[in-house]
Amino acid sequence: MGTALGMYTIRIKGRLGPTALSAFPSMVPQLNANETVLTGWLEDRSALFGVLAQIEALDLQLLELRRMRAEARSPQLDDDLSPDGA
Repeated sequence: MGTALGMYTIRIKGRLGPTALSAFPSMVPQLNANETVLTGWLEDRSALFGVLAQIEALDLQLLELRRMRAEARSPQLDDDLSPDGA
């Protein structure tokens, strides 16, 4: 089983307020009109699952989870782990 080490972007439905954002101290938020995008470096699988557990505990709707490639190029389709499969 591989490691989850890497840079991730996580799209969440809705604009998170300061209290909800404080649950993700290792992530940098970007607030858009109808969603929040969290970006950050996750050290291992435990850190990744910790962020996902926080999303679930706060009853937030996960739109997309994407591991970013180290190279500066467009993300690949096989990186897309969005729940809706889009």
